Amino acid sequence: MKHQIVLLLYIYSIITLLSSCNKGNDTILYTIDLGNSKISLSQVAHKLNIPWDLQYDKTNNCIIFSEITGNIKKLDLKTKKISLLKQIPDIFHQRTTGLLGMTLFQPHQQTQYLFISFTTKHNGNIYSNLYRYVYTKNTELKEPKLLLRIPGNTGHNGSRIIIGTDNKVYWATGDAASDNYAQDSTALNGKILRINIDGSIPADNPIAGSYVYAWGFRNIQGLTQAGNNNIYTSEHGDAVEDEINLISPLHNYGWPLIEGRNPPKSNLALSNQRTFSPPIRSWTPVIAPAGLAYYGGSRIPEWRNSLLLTTLKSQSLRILKLSEDGRKVTDESILFKDQLGRLRSVITAPNGDIYFCTSNRDWNPQKGFPKPDDDKIYRLRKTDEVTGSIIRPVKAEQKEAEQNISNYPISGKALYESYCSSCHKPDGKGIPGTFPSLENSTTVKGEKKVLADIILNGLKDKAIKGVKYDTPMPAFNFLKDEEATAIFNYIRTNFNNQSTTISINEFKQTRKN
Repeated sequence: MKHQIVLLLYIYSIITLLSSCNKGNDTILYTIDLGNSKISLSQVAHKLNIPWDLQYDKTNNCIIFSEITGNIKKLDLKTKKISLLKQIPDIFHQRTTGLLGMTLFQPHQQTQYLFISFTTKHNGNIYSNLYRYVYTKNTELKEPKLLLRIPGNTGHNGSRIIIGTDNKVYWATGDAASDNYAQDSTALNGKILRINIDGSIPADNPIAGSYVYAWGFRNIQGLTQAGNNNIYTSEHGDAVEDEINLISPLHNYGWPLIEGRNPPKSNLALSNQRTFSPPIRSWTPVIAPAGLAYYGGSRIPEWRNSLLLTTLKSQSLRILKLSEDGRKVTDESILFKDQLGRLRSVITAPNGDIYFCTSNRDWNPQKGFPKPDDDKIYRLRKTDEVTGSIIRPVKAEQKEAEQNISNYPISGKALYESYCSSCHKPDGKGIPGTFPSLENSTTVKGEKKVLADIILNGLKDKAIKGVKYDTPMPAFNFLKDEEATAIFNYIRTNFNNQSTTISINEFKQTRKN
């Protein structure tokens, strides 16, 4: 009898262990202490293939998400089961191209639609496409309809989509890596486009007969609307000035004539007497902002009336507190920096929960990633319990002051880590075909003025050792001479280069020439 009891207890312990493993996604990883409120972070899905956009289905209480290679999947929030809804045909996926932004339109007792943006390639040309699918109550996708097709590129395709409170589709398009589109109000790239549900041009658009709602954008990666109808975007800058913009019809946001709150790059902008709308928040060094969501609920009172921003380079979730009218960012705090990896998309659910996903298996993995069970979807939820490690948001001013090199002796390594390492990597090895390696590089070790010119003016459409890299290097001529010299010398004396350095006066002369 005793042996039977021992055996039963053993079997019970195995069953309990297996059960806990099956529910591992609900394990609390961190408790975030906000002072009055506490929030739990748990993992709800893992081993995904580069999720890019999350959408909440209020009819079925599930998350619909896109994977960049072409899959649209469903995550049942009750069972945590993941199922494939649709594999989009003819996707062109290379680095940042593929199946990207989505939005669900779920009007009461009317036809539901899923709008998606993805890239295709025909006869050597890349395109960005906006499609509409009928979305059934059983989460089936059918009756695809092409609404718009515009020029695309291997990068800068933007592609976030929302349904506005006016029941119009807003599509954020990238500039397709061209300097000609964003300031051309007749082109559809580098814009916010406003579109009827059926794909036609709204009669009340600010430019009659045009989809264009606002222009002057480089590469929008986040798009959301607040309860007071304010529309916000997050946008990748070049070497400087990643931005959060408050969108107004007919406003020009400056690219490529101006970045952030900096002066115009040339007299062209001034001579034409153009007026540019400045960002309500910007960052230099850049943080690579990605998905953007508005939190207007009261479930987490500390975050009421805030923008939630996921970032790629700084690998963090940022909470941007807004003024009551939503026209200013009054406070910024940072969570999960360098803990979870690259964060791509974020959404809020009606019950106050927040979901966001990682993008660690994409083309530009950061140090220590991807993990074996990447990529993942996480949930933030208010809790009364304290479980797991306790963490607290870090004020942006405090965090960024620690990295503000102007407060310390000029450090080439610190500057390299701030401006260069996300592309060329901390070890200088770069990414084959995208970012050239700096290790034992003939260009780095060669004539000083050549490397100085590349740092100051960037590099585009040039082959290095017979390889033509498909991502241009931006110009870093905004750096002070002391800073540029420090980066120059750090690169020349590291990564197995061991070359002579340059003096500040020599660099000044190179800049002058």
